[in-house]
Amino acid sequence: MADNKVIHRSGSRKRAVARASLRPGKGMIKVNGQFLENFSNNMSRLRIIEPLVLIGDLAKKIDIDISVRGGGINGQSDAIRLAIARALVDYDGKLKKTFDDYDRLLLVADVRSRETRKPNDSKARAKRQKSYR
Repeated sequence: MADNKVIHRSGSRKRAVARASLRPGKGMIKVNGQFLENFSNNMSRLRIIEPLVLIGDLAKKIDIDISVRGGGINGQSDAIRLAIARALVDYDGKLKKTFDDYDRLLLVADVRSRETRKPNDSKARAKRQKSYR
């Protein structure tokens, strides 16, 4: 890859959509304009940096800007994780095997989604209470 080129990739999970821009830099990660340290809870941050931990020292040579919209905290962190991993594979094709061996969901979106609500009931699978008397 050319060192001055910017890579744009996206990832999604449930209702969350993340767009990642990867460029050569000093290892800074920003989510919606804020540094990763300020993003949500610790579990979500660990989930997001998973692909970066797998690549080792290469993570210190790139900057990643992420914009994420929709969904909840867990959906957003999974969408960000997917977008980062896809961008890293575009940056260095050798990483594809590493990511596939570690976890398939690093490169393939989890397409499961929320079940829709049915008419006349409160939730997706809720049924009306039956009265025998």
